[in-house]
Amino acid sequence: MESQKVDMFLMSQNKFFESYHLMEIKEMLLKADDSKFTNVQVQQYKDPTTVLIVSLLAGPLGIDRFMIGDTGLGIGKLLTCGGFGIWAIIDYFLIMGATKNKNFEKLVTSLSY
Repeated sequence: MESQKVDMFLMSQNKFFESYHLMEIKEMLLKADDSKFTNVQVQQYKDPTTVLIVSLLAGPLGIDRFMIGDTGLGIGKLLTCGGFGIWAIIDYFLIMGATKNKNFEKLVTSLSY
């Protein structure tokens, strides 16, 4: 894949991934075929800031975990009212990182097809 395309993708999408994943993403994209680049661009990545806001507003209900695809954790959080509030508070600090990791997993999966 062309280096210029990869750089443009990383500049426009860097907020969706952890900073330590960016070099790995760049290497994977440079090694990938041009046909797989379309798969990567079409993916809908979750915005970590939006998920944090949802977590702040409805964290005890587990909606933030449902949004990023952690259905089991979302159900657990819903049934325990956010772990009696403790789990909800912990998620205020962890949810952005979890969202970025889920986005990275989605990117790796889209490159493997």
